[in-house]
Order: sequence, then structure tokens, then C-alpha cells
Amino acid sequence: MYLTGLTLSHFRSHLLVRMEMDARPVAIYGPNGAGKTNLIEAVSLFSPGRGLRRSSAQDMTRRPEALGWKISGTLETHDGPHEITFQSDAGAARQVQVDGKSASQVALGRLARVVWLVPAMDRLWIEGAEGRRRFLDRVTLSFFPEHAQAALDYDKAMRERNRLLKEQVRDAHWYGALETQMARAGAILTSNRDAALKRIAAAQKGAETQFPAADLVITHPEVDLPATEEDLRVSLSEGRARDMAAGRTLAGPHRIDLYGTFAAKGVPASDCSTGEQKALLISLILANARALAQDTGAPPLVLLDEVAAHLDAGRRAALYDEICALGAQAWMTGTGPELFDDLGSRAQYIEVTEQEGQSQVQKNA
Repeated sequence: MYLTGLTLSHFRSHLLVRMEMDARPVAIYGPNGAGKTNLIEAVSLFSPGRGLRRSSAQDMTRRPEALGWKISGTLETHDGPHEITFQSDAGAARQVQVDGKSASQVALGRLARVVWLVPAMDRLWIEGAEGRRRFLDRVTLSFFPEHAQAALDYDKAMRERNRLLKEQVRDAHWYGALETQMARAGAILTSNRDAALKRIAAAQKGAETQFPAADLVITHPEVDLPATEEDLRVSLSEGRARDMAAGRTLAGPHRIDLYGTFAAKGVPASDCSTGEQKALLISLILANARALAQDTGAPPLVLLDEVAAHLDAGRRAALYDEICALGAQAWMTGTGPELFDDLGSRAQYIEVTEQEGQSQVQKNA
């Protein structure tokens, strides 16, 4: 799975970019603020969701024109090439087309698999639980494209239930219908998350890698999370009085956390050094990519923003070796070409510069 062509029009700092690639890793270098991350953000849109910055379609348009934007690419997959297009006209919602036909987010997820690591994730182990849930759901979504729809269904029903709780509505029939919907979607979320962690654990255990393995466990701040649909429905029903007093749903899949441990040392990830936390994240992203390669027969697209700058020379070389061994088209950014010296001819190189407020892209040998 890799992109053979990518075109950006009025996207972020890029007025017009046309690139042709092969299956090798893509090393993107240039000064800070030139538009390197904007390129890999465009690639991140080839997976379901709002991309690695979680931005709205309006935020992605080039300023000051604000005319809307368009991204198109040719994705080579096991069943041949597919033309994928994303477009937003003057702030309108993003539209997706696959081979000239409108496509859903779930359909896109079945076709393209993308994993990423960006600097904003460096605080994953020490920030709030929301960031870890989001990380877990991105991993889970890479294995189970239908996970996105289950999350939407659960959140929609929960928002309506929370509204009833805040308004002190006591009609049991209204709650019963919403809790049934939450239980159905919530059971899917729980099952998918558990299965995804098992795939990650297996991929870490069976790998020869320079990066430390992380043991991951799902926890809940209130109670043991009910695993089945019926148990979750009963839990929600029995918790109405407490939830009404709080004005929100206190227990359920939306409250889980992800607890990580440096496996070899038995140390919580939150207590590890900054370098160890970064290495654990890289290990998880590589394990995610390896597991997807085993499941689908092809590695996903891998996006690594500024990852080389935070690794010593030994681990940087090890990362490149693992990416090449995996056979992934990894899109990596850095400030200078010297950060990618260990890749040599195993990669293709793109230089990004800025001239008069516009990003300029040039592919080098």
C-alpha cells in the first residue's frame, strides 16, 4: 500500500503541488514553517477522520483566498490502483470520492490504512485520559474501520441521554431507548479496543526491534467496564440516579483510560524519561504497522513528523532499518537532509521551502 501520485490545490500553505512517488519511504526536509507537516497532513486524510491535526475542513484551506481545497492521490493496493479525491468548497464539509464515486468514511477505512506519530503525541503518557482514548481509538480504527461508526452512534445517544439528565427528565422509556443504543454501540467499542490491544501485544512480542515494548491495559476510573451489551445496558439503567445528580453519564466506554508500562523495566510509562516515552510510542506505531501488514498483506502508510530530531544516531538508524524491513512507504519530516543520511538510496527525498508566503516543493534524487 503506497501512494504513486499526490496533488494538492489550495491546501494550507500549498497553492499547487504535484508529486510522483514510488514505494520507498519519503524523506521531507526543509526549515520550520515551510509546510512539511502540511504535506503529511494531506496524506493523513487518506484514513477516516479529520487527519493528524484534527482540523475542520475550513481550517485546511489556503489563506487569504479561502476558496476551498482539493487533494487527490493514486493509492496502490493489493487489488490495484485507486484514485482517491478529497475536496472542500469554501468551508463546506469534506467530500470523499474513490474512483470517481462518493465514498463513506468506513469505505475509505477498508481501502487505506494510515498510522502516524506527531510531536503533539509526545505527552501522551502524562496528559489527560482523553488523549490516550483518542490514541487507542486511532489504533483500533486501523484494524476495524467500522469502529468509527460505532463511536459516532455511541456519542450521539450519550449526548441525548446527557441532555435528559441535565434537564432532570425522568421518563424511563426515553432513557431505555437511548441506553439500548449506547449498550449496542458501546459493546462494539469495547470488543474492538480489546482486540486491537491483543494485536499490538502480539506484534510487539514477535518482533526484533531496537525499541522497547509497552504493556497496555484499559482501565476505568469508576467501575470495571461491563464487557457485554446486556451488562452495559443494565449498568446504565442502574446508574441513572447517580448520573442525574452529576448531569452526565459517569460510566461507560467513553470514560476508559489506557495505562502503559515499560515492559522490560516494569515502570509506568508516565514515570519514564522523555526519551523512553518517545521510544515506547515509536514501538507502538511500528507494532501497529506490523500487525496491519500481517492482517492485510501490506503495511500501512506511516507518517512520522519530526521523529528523527528526537532520536540519537543509533536509534534513528534502527528506525529506518525497521521501516525498510517492513516495506512501508513512511512519510518522514525533518529540518535537514542529514537527518536521513542513514536511509541513503532506500528513500526518495522532497525539499520544502517557503517563498513569499507560499510553500515550494521539489523532489530530489
